[in-house]
Amino acid sequence: MRSGAGREAQGGGTMSIRSDIDLKGRISSRPELPARVVKSATRVLEVLEFFADIQREATVMEVANALNYPQSSASMLLRTMASMGYLDQGLRARTYITSSRVALLGSWVDRNFVQDGPLIQIMKELNQQTRDTIVLIGRIGIECQYIYVVQAISRARLHVTLGTTRPLARSGAGHAILSTLDDRKITALLHRINAESAPDKIVARAELLKKIAEVRRKGYAFNTDSITPGAGMLAAPLPPIAGQRPLAIGIGGISQVMRERERELAGYLKAAINRYAGAEARQGNGQAKASVRSGDTFNGGINNRPQGPALAMSAEYRRRAQ
Repeated sequence: MRSGAGREAQGGGTMSIRSDIDLKGRISSRPELPARVVKSATRVLEVLEFFADIQREATVMEVANALNYPQSSASMLLRTMASMGYLDQGLRARTYITSSRVALLGSWVDRNFVQDGPLIQIMKELNQQTRDTIVLIGRIGIECQYIYVVQAISRARLHVTLGTTRPLARSGAGHAILSTLDDRKITALLHRINAESAPDKIVARAELLKKIAEVRRKGYAFNTDSITPGAGMLAAPLPPIAGQRPLAIGIGGISQVMRERERELAGYLKAAINRYAGAEARQGNGQAKASVRSGDTFNGGINNRPQGPALAMSAEYRRRAQ
């Protein structure tokens, strides 16, 4: 059994009504790390993710408490990162904040993930439409992870921490990712997942494949209260791009409200994915051409398939998009 099984239960998080970020009420769960890992390197990355999450200055004590570091270690780490130019001294006394150098580190990797890229813009638009938390979901081993988060703007909201992980086989986010794989690969992954899970977390193959078939039929996954009591996730896979791992976009919110709004939220999500697919086709490599009619749904919104290997969509996605 995985040593991180208890970690998931502790990381389920809470939900509260608030207008600012309460560091004690964040939904957060970290991936289990291998034994032979450089702790100092891990902490540097966790600090950067922490600032990306709260998006403001923070004191040494806040960082230490949020990440469960000794205060002396946190203080030394922040001073070191500041001396290298990755953190700046905040406007308030004894606070830190990420520098512009951090923002430029990964901007060359994928234009989708810079602030004016089509994927981030689509997520921000979806956030304005739904007023709920919007997450970009990727896979990390036998879990999925929220790799970008646009926090909710409604008064009653969930706050989801950047880097939070969810089990592939037992979450809406995970089901959206799994729906991009064939049943043979899902079965192989499930074997690994069950081998490393506690007895009460074992998932039956037939049950999982039935749920994934439903996700493919509807075009999205929808789970409530499965990991965090009172929280729900409605997620759909993005059109695959050659050479990249599957990604999905999810809408997170209060479970009761999401159940009442399922159809509405699914419509917003499908339309957003259509817009993203159209933007990718138009902006990709100069050869791709696609048009998305205003008001089209996910099941009929892609009129012309992108050309060129960089934007080639899989046969499975094209089947679901037609």
